[in-house]
Amino acid sequence: MSENEPTLRVMPMPKDTNRYGTVFGGVILSHIDIAGALEARKTAVLNWVTVALNKVIFHNPVFVGDQVSFYTKTIRIGRTSITVKVDVVASRYDDPSQNIPVTEAEIVFVAVDENRNPVPIYPDAPEGKFV
Repeated sequence: MSENEPTLRVMPMPKDTNRYGTVFGGVILSHIDIAGALEARKTAVLNWVTVALNKVIFHNPVFVGDQVSFYTKTIRIGRTSITVKVDVVASRYDDPSQNIPVTEAEIVFVAVDENRNPVPIYPDAPEGKFV
């Protein structure tokens, strides 16, 4: 997947909207979480759990029929955690040439084992040597 390709792309439907006709922030947050987990999985095929959503900023509303793209980038890798930046852009139904920034967020995921205990992302890495 190239850097210019979104990790996830969706089109909100009427069930996703509030009484003002815009998409619920929680719907966008759900997709942000999924896109972030897909990005984390590129680093290591582990079980990832969300521990924090930081710096969530809603810039513009999303409407039914918009094409919503989620662009991800790993910004920090720790011993058991990874931080992912997600930028959300909408292409309006009536003008798909426009890319409107709608939301941005940082998500922290932790790698866990089958008992939900944190595990090292790189088990063979020397202590203190992380990307």
